[in-house]
Amino acid sequence: MKTPPSHKYLRSAPGTALTAAVAVCLLMSGCSGSGDAQSGSGARASGASGLKVAMVTHGAEGDAFWQLVRRGAEVAAAKDGVELTYASDADAAGQAKLVRDAIREGADGIALTLAKPDAMKEPIAEAKAAGIPVVGLNSGIGSWRSSGVLQYFGQDESVAGRAVGDKLDDLGAKHALCVIHERGNIALEARCAGVKKTFGGRTDMLYSDGTDMDALTESVAARLRLDPDIDEVVTNGAQFALAAVKSVHKAGSRAHIATFDLNKELVKAVQDGDVQFAVDQQPYLQGYLAVDALWLYRSNGNVSGGGVAPVLTGPAFVTKTNVASVAKLAAGGTR
Repeated sequence: MKTPPSHKYLRSAPGTALTAAVAVCLLMSGCSGSGDAQSGSGARASGASGLKVAMVTHGAEGDAFWQLVRRGAEVAAAKDGVELTYASDADAAGQAKLVRDAIREGADGIALTLAKPDAMKEPIAEAKAAGIPVVGLNSGIGSWRSSGVLQYFGQDESVAGRAVGDKLDDLGAKHALCVIHERGNIALEARCAGVKKTFGGRTDMLYSDGTDMDALTESVAARLRLDPDIDEVVTNGAQFALAAVKSVHKAGSRAHIATFDLNKELVKAVQDGDVQFAVDQQPYLQGYLAVDALWLYRSNGNVSGGGVAPVLTGPAFVTKTNVASVAKLAAGGTR
């Protein structure tokens, strides 16, 4: 199912059957969250709390990672009786416009990503001037406080990268290629810099266009042909890891694949041995906590982390030894 086009807001209506279904699932503690909550029916209803929350991300259209973020946000919104809008634009200027749209439409709270924090500073300031609390998620852990957001939910990408570097040493790797699929994205840059900092072998960077999967697959394959000593390819997304598996075959390389981020197809790749491991930052949890935090702040004045410390959702390693315990949740669309 595709992420909505950047020029549209899609609303989750807590007063619909979705709310009832989520409520039942929460009571039973067995809900996988895999229902078709992202169909974009356009239904609107005032939530029981009367609050309207907008989530604005830099996620690309059709990206499974952002579907998990959105699904978590929708479950939290249904629980809290919040009317949620979700919109995304991979372009920083487009994302800033979406934030301003949310301000103009009278949002009671905004959750946004800070992949390119400089572009978000003015819209965040405008939201604060309008009395709208803003929380950050997923990207921008090094800049969320200076950007003026109230709270932050995500992974410390530098810490995660350093953990991957240590893991590669444990696995005996000697030469890593870290693939960055979006130039200028500070989270991706921090991950690869972290790998390079702790990995005892050689780390090279490869910049490729993540919006063109065929081109990315070929660029990784070309680099592997050029440098057959590369024995580990590290990617920054589950779909890019699966593309890198194809690259390895195309190049006739013996390189292994590791990745940041997870989806159900990647879980199977770990089970099958095509990918060595994945670092899970729990995107579902990021979306859930961001919406829930805005509801708690508006209804009870709570600030997670006291407004001075981020709430970390990762990193956690998923390997062949523990992937079975994650597989069922991933199949249900919550991991």
